[in-house]
Amino acid sequence: MNENSCSFHEKELRDGQVESVCTGCPPPYDKDSSVLQAFRGTPISELKNNGILRALTAEAIGWEPGAVSVEVLRAQEEWEAVDTIQTETGQASSDQPGQLISFSEALQHFQTVDLSSFKKKIQPTIRRTGLAALRHCLFGPPKLHQGLREERDLVLTIAQCGLDNQDPMHGRVLQTIYKKLTGSKFDCALYGAHWEDLGFQGANPATDLRGAGFLALLHLLYLVMDSKTLLMAQEIFRLSRHHIQQFPFCLMSVNITRIAIQALREECLSRECNRQQKVIPVVNSFYAATFLRLAHVWRTQQKTITDSGFVLKDLEALAKKSPRRLLKTLEIYLAGVSKGQALLGTQKCYGPQAPHSKDLTFTGVCDLPLHSSTGTG
Repeated sequence: MNENSCSFHEKELRDGQVESVCTGCPPPYDKDSSVLQAFRGTPISELKNNGILRALTAEAIGWEPGAVSVEVLRAQEEWEAVDTIQTETGQASSDQPGQLISFSEALQHFQTVDLSSFKKKIQPTIRRTGLAALRHCLFGPPKLHQGLREERDLVLTIAQCGLDNQDPMHGRVLQTIYKKLTGSKFDCALYGAHWEDLGFQGANPATDLRGAGFLALLHLLYLVMDSKTLLMAQEIFRLSRHHIQQFPFCLMSVNITRIAIQALREECLSRECNRQQKVIPVVNSFYAATFLRLAHVWRTQQKTITDSGFVLKDLEALAKKSPRRLLKTLEIYLAGVSKGQALLGTQKCYGPQAPHSKDLTFTGVCDLPLHSSTGTG
């Protein structure tokens, strides 16, 4: 062997020994390195399934590891999560984890399961008495057609259902919302700080669905699974992360769903439902139109999180009074989206995004003092 072909870097060790590193020379034969060569090119999933990586890192002579660093623990958690990552080349099936779910598929789930225990809890319409009842009868909106009441009751029943992370369909809805808003192609944990980044108050989205139930998640799903409303959702999501005007996106959406539920129960949407002979599409559009109105007010009037309660209160009054006006605004916006226009103008108007803040104080419609709206038309 030509001695000039090798360059040695020597380092004195504490015990006086010298460690030599030869660069440019082939490493000497080693049993362990030959094993590694044998598995070169083997997929990671196969290595994990066959226990090979564990065997390579485990010690068979009784060696005990010392203190585990934070980096090692984090790497171990990420490795354990490999099982949940779905490849895009896999064959899609309705039971495959990680597959996106459409609004119609999620709705069909609720149309087929037994919801009788939840249906008992609903109050389809507001009970009015005295002058409020008389005024509503004389000047209020028309009653919902008999043939549409079952569909209305389904909407209100879904609002009574909570989030069940043991239900695969519920998990798919959450995953779809997360992927569509963030652009991620991978699954995420059903619990964790990443939900706070989307605008939930904590690591578990289920705790923020008070007053709206699973209907709040269905509304978000509806918003992100249509190409036109997805652009709107992404615009509002960017606004929610503005460094000054930031607000919790998903929590705000839950409050919009609450407004939609109240408008349905107070029969504010009956005229439009009767006209279209549908309930669910009208409620969905009303939710989207109300969210769009909130974003417009928030941006143009320079609102901040401290204004949230008052903004929602005014928004609820407007939405119940003029639902058709809001729906028309949504139609105009979506038509503009089709032409490549952005009504909110978020791409140009918004500054740097703010990191999520746990110190934000958000006031929702359920936190405001109750004012009777039984006479609302």
